[in-house]
Amino acid sequence: MFLGQAAMAYGAFLLNARAQGTSLAPKLTIREIRAVRLRDGFNSRFVRVYTDQGLTGTGEMLDTVGAEYIVNHNIGPSLASRDPLEIEGILFDLWGWKHLSAGGAPSPLFMRGMGGPYLTAMSGVEMALWDLAGKALNVPVYQLLGGRVRSKLPVYLHAANAAEATSLIAKTKVKALKIGIDYSPDAWTLKKGWDPDKLWGLRLNTVQLDDVVNFVASIREAVGKSYDLALECHARYDVETAIQLCRLVEPFRLIWVEEPVPSDDVEAMLRVRNNTRVPIAAGENIYSRYGFRPFLEKEALSVIQPDVSKTGGLLETRKIAAMAEVYSIPIAPHGVASALATMAAAHVAAATPNLMLLEWTHYLDKSYTSLTEPVALDDNGFLKVANKPGIGVALNDDAVKERTEAEFHPL
Repeated sequence: MFLGQAAMAYGAFLLNARAQGTSLAPKLTIREIRAVRLRDGFNSRFVRVYTDQGLTGTGEMLDTVGAEYIVNHNIGPSLASRDPLEIEGILFDLWGWKHLSAGGAPSPLFMRGMGGPYLTAMSGVEMALWDLAGKALNVPVYQLLGGRVRSKLPVYLHAANAAEATSLIAKTKVKALKIGIDYSPDAWTLKKGWDPDKLWGLRLNTVQLDDVVNFVASIREAVGKSYDLALECHARYDVETAIQLCRLVEPFRLIWVEEPVPSDDVEAMLRVRNNTRVPIAAGENIYSRYGFRPFLEKEALSVIQPDVSKTGGLLETRKIAAMAEVYSIPIAPHGVASALATMAAAHVAAATPNLMLLEWTHYLDKSYTSLTEPVALDDNGFLKVANKPGIGVALNDDAVKERTEAEFHPL
């Protein structure tokens, strides 16, 4: 109901503004959409929407191979001459309900097929469209998503060991950290297993389980009992190992154990959650509201972690959060992006009642922070949501251009 009312209000505002001939809602047309990939295996791909009046919007795509080609050769040409402010209509067509000018099936996604590079490409384009819409209407994106519930967000960072954990807390004042067995080379425990070269579908033996417990214990001892910690598992374990591991770390009062099993198996995740008192989180590899639906209906997760850069975009993430709210499940958006997509997720989080935490993996990583204008946490470790038009974080175009692969025309 909320999203429908917001969409109706936005539509009415847009029509009224145009009827009055105001500059708040210019009659824009998409001229071109262009995406680039950075060299050296950099995770982020950036996408920019250009209009006939010179206004642009920028988005970011992640964890993908080929999404930049889909934007440049499929989605971009198909959206040329469209009104960039009609975001829901564009998404409806991209989901597969309209033939694309590039030809072929109704769309490469073909009637809500889930996941993959096409959905990531959609997500990046959608983010750029919201950035553009905010600039066109001279408001921050959160205003277009229903307005703010909060103006600053609790953030968590990553720590590989006890020393890094205590350093980050002292330096940033963030209220939570995520620790991961594989955040640093993890041969220290994997080499002790029955199959030392195996990385996934792992059945941990007693020595390995003890290693994990000692790892968690060392960081808990270093940061104290009042600080929040989460444990990342990166979908490595089989169900029985996941259950054993979760039970063993219960005394350390983690805020969640993340992806103890692959998130493409709802029943496996449910078995783990039903057999431990530790909250279970997942979502970076669950795509669109249709993908999250069974996890919510079966209550297989304690916390969901959609990623705006690959689950369908900002509006899709807001819809996922609204679904989760019905089940009293909080969201903690996944984030391995630059400050651009991190702030895009922050706009969604600001407008979402059931927010728990926002992830910012690369907050202190210069290879990422150099790609945008500076964004910093406040003195208490919170991220203030940008109140500038659009997403409110500009790319450092010179830095992006310098690192763009030669085969791509720079943004």
